[in-house]
Amino acid sequence: MKILHALVVLGLSLVANVTLAQSAAKCPALPADSNLQWQETAQSTYVLCKAVDAGGREVMTLMLTGRDPSIPLNRSLREEKGGFAGESLYWYKPDLGGQEPPGYATRRMTVVKFDKNQYAQISLYAGDASELRSLQLMSQGMNLNPSAVAAER
Repeated sequence: MKILHALVVLGLSLVANVTLAQSAAKCPALPADSNLQWQETAQSTYVLCKAVDAGGREVMTLMLTGRDPSIPLNRSLREEKGGFAGESLYWYKPDLGGQEPPGYATRRMTVVKFDKNQYAQISLYAGDASELRSLQLMSQGMNLNPSAVAAER
């Protein structure tokens, strides 16, 4: 009977460990005081992280991939200097073909290569200039480890 009990406990602990490993976050940690949480989608070639506020409004999108997204970043749309995962970058207004929808002034995007064949495409959807600066500072402090980027298969 003791052996059966030990096997049941061992089996349950293995199932719990497998479940925990499968649900391990691939998105970088968000600061606790940001009041944001990630909605994560993982595929074989990328991880998509959407930071949403308590009301469900998306304020940041981060795509981690092993492929260069090849998004043209027009120098005429360059705005602020910043950083991500220890790499320097420039923030750009998105190229919407000359259109400027509501909120356009505080939208930003960038692509940064932070390791060999590892890229981050980041988009910010700030409600105002203060939130934009806060999101830029938050992204500058994010830390990535190699396991955060999906491996090319």
